[in-house]
Amino acid sequence: MRETPTIEPRRKGRSGMQSMLIPSQQMVAEQIRSAQQGVFTELGVLRRRLAAEYGADACCPVTVERHLRAIADLSFLALQKGEPVSMVTPYWRMVDPMSLLATRLAGGAGFIRERLAAERQEG
Repeated sequence: MRETPTIEPRRKGRSGMQSMLIPSQQMVAEQIRSAQQGVFTELGVLRRRLAAEYGADACCPVTVERHLRAIADLSFLALQKGEPVSMVTPYWRMVDPMSLLATRLAGGAGFIRERLAAERQEG
């Protein structure tokens, strides 16, 4: 079943308005799962895809990053408990290993680099 998106109007510039998608964690996770294996995809690309999919002009960057952090925590914990990689949301595909964000996510930049490299070898 597809979720009903939350789209709110917001000001853009002095006199314009735009529709802003406030995605759920599930919406973000689905987009992450559809990202290409072994390749870093910028969060901006994910936000544009979500906005287009749900008919909004933009997608809230703060909400997406908050959900990414929660997804990373859940996925990393599941891997630590022995879940197979195929069963977790591959958040490492959305994080530049050289970014400050990578150092703040579960597993850190080293883990993100390792997972991307492993996916390249598998694919």
